[in-house]
Amino acid sequence: MHSNKWFNILVPIISVIIGLLSGAIIMLVSGYNPIQGYVALFNGAFGDLYFFGETIRQTTPYILTGLAIAFAFRAGLFNIGAEGQVIVGWLAAVWIGTSMEAPMYIHLPLALFVAALAGAFWGFIPGLLKARLGVHEVIVTIMMNYIALYSANAIIRRVLTDSADKTETIASSASLASEWLEGLTYFSRMHYGIMIALFAAVIMWFIIERTNIGYELKSVGYNQHASKYAGMSVKRNIVLAMVISGAFAGLAGSMEGLGTYGNMTVSSGFSNIGFDGIAVALLGANTAIGVVLAAFLFGALKVGALNMPTHAGVPNELVDIIIALIIFFVASSYIIRWIILRFKKEEK
Repeated sequence: MHSNKWFNILVPIISVIIGLLSGAIIMLVSGYNPIQGYVALFNGAFGDLYFFGETIRQTTPYILTGLAIAFAFRAGLFNIGAEGQVIVGWLAAVWIGTSMEAPMYIHLPLALFVAALAGAFWGFIPGLLKARLGVHEVIVTIMMNYIALYSANAIIRRVLTDSADKTETIASSASLASEWLEGLTYFSRMHYGIMIALFAAVIMWFIIERTNIGYELKSVGYNQHASKYAGMSVKRNIVLAMVISGAFAGLAGSMEGLGTYGNMTVSSGFSNIGFDGIAVALLGANTAIGVVLAAFLFGALKVGALNMPTHAGVPNELVDIIIALIIFFVASSYIIRWIILRFKKEEK
């Protein structure tokens, strides 16, 4: 058990290092200077307080979508629908933020709660179909991503506005934005959502590690037949896992609607926040602390990449290749395990 714990820590670290080295090789082969490229990447993520604020802002929804994927995975479910759950959460938060007036201590919590509720409902549907009819959650959640995208576009155009492509800005009483944080980070878009995301990570850890519900969810994830034999309700736990997973993703959407943008725009494609959450959860080994660290890395890579074309002449698409390589090596963890075991044998 102890060796497995260390292995789970080593694999992501080694995967990141190999991914960065592979990226350096690709830069060299393509005629770019990898040192300049990575210096530009680092400065773009941490070069000053503005860039640091933007990195934290990008990290915030990644934490929540990573938690969504990780939570479902601990129950043996693969929630590909986090993207759709983000969209409905975003829409619900903006709807509450623009359609009512109330004091902040009511308006903001209500907007966050409704966003989580919308995401939970979007997770409930595939969870129920999986539990009752055995329909694979991957298929249903993929389809529901598209339903969420085009339904949200229609609601923005037909319900929230008069044929406009963007909603009104949310009321200040529903906003996560902070003049203090903006001033502290040279007017970046960093907002109070980071505290909500970190609190959500603590909630996930507590549920999984310290409650009977978490014990049952993990048991169902390990072996449904044994769990059923032990008297656990497999169907109930499947639905519950997808509902909680969807609530995390819905909250991630509210971070964008109430924090980063303050509105919602008609979109022809996905935001990819939910899909990136899959990579965050995988790199974070489906643990709360791992997800937080992986989300911070991904946030830094995404924000820092914007600085690479202007300061090093390196196309920022290279960062997507590096991320893909990191995930590839995490997924190929048995190769890293084999190398580590061989190295230990040679030491003996």
